[in-house]
Amino acid sequence: MEKKVVNPWQWQDQRGYVQAVEVKQAQSTLYCSGQAAVHTDGQSSTDNMETQLLLAIQNLEQVVAEAGYECRNIVRLNIYTTSSEELFACFATFQAWIARHSIKQASTLIEVKSLFETLKVELEATVVK
Repeated sequence: MEKKVVNPWQWQDQRGYVQAVEVKQAQSTLYCSGQAAVHTDGQSSTDNMETQLLLAIQNLEQVVAEAGYECRNIVRLNIYTTSSEELFACFATFQAWIARHSIKQASTLIEVKSLFETLKVELEATVVK
C-alpha cells in the first residue's frame, strides 16, 4: 500500500489533520462505525468530554486492532460532538493520540444536536492496509 498526503497549505498541521490522503494499491479497507464512550457492558458513559474522548479512542483502537489493522493507517476520521467548545478544551488529548500513532488523516468535525443517550463525542474511521 502507498499513502500520499496532499496538503497545499501548512495551517492544518496545527489542527491535527491533513487536507487529503491518496491511497494506492491498498490490500483492504476497514470502515469503522462511530466509536463512542460505551463501556464493555454496553453502558454509555456519563463522564465529561475528555473522559469520553479517551474511552472513544480506546474503543476505536480495539476495533482497529481486532480487525488486524493499525491506527497509523487511519486515512479518514470524522468527529461528531455535541459541543465543539467542550471538545476543543481537551483537543490536546486528541492531538497527542494522533501524534503517538503518526496518523495523517483527512477529517471533518461536526457538531450535532445529540448523540445516543449521554454520549458527547463519536469517532468514525476508515483504515487501509
